[in-house]
Amino acid sequence: MSIRHSVTRCISGLILNCALVVGVSSAAEFNTGPVFQDYGKKVQVEGVEFNANTEFKVAFDVAKGAEPGKVNRQFDSLARFINMHVASGVPAENIELTLVVHGSATLDLLADPAYQQKQGGKNTNIALLNALMANQVRVIVCGQSAAAHGYANEAFLPGVEVALSAMSAHALLQQQGYTLNPF
Repeated sequence: MSIRHSVTRCISGLILNCALVVGVSSAAEFNTGPVFQDYGKKVQVEGVEFNANTEFKVAFDVAKGAEPGKVNRQFDSLARFINMHVASGVPAENIELTLVVHGSATLDLLADPAYQQKQGGKNTNIALLNALMANQVRVIVCGQSAAAHGYANEAFLPGVEVALSAMSAHALLQQQGYTLNPF
């Protein structure tokens, strides 16, 4: 094999690798919107579109609380779900989401006075939760978890619904046609 042929193959290989890297990096550009500008980063997947008649009724189950001072990533998943589907052609009014919270995540639903009493700082989830509820997302807290942690119903953010339990909330949501998001 000649030196010229070897150099040509090497340059061709480098060009191909550069093209692959550029393609991967452009495919992995996460951004927010179109509904939530501060939450719900997603990537557009080329060639995936939904019919404008597509409807979603999804319940998200969250039991793990956020690290103090951080937004609960599982709460952010609801904003991401809405952003990525609206960006892919599903009308926002065709997306019905419910957040069912229990376990240590109940703390993340507290209004600031109760949260400050427990954690000594502000609840960083409030802006996201208010944005979700402003976009028709229902937020339900397990009454059993609330009682186990010593939280009165009034301690939660306005708009948070208290259910008998997360189990009963999920059973009722399934009867209403909701699917359960497994993440």
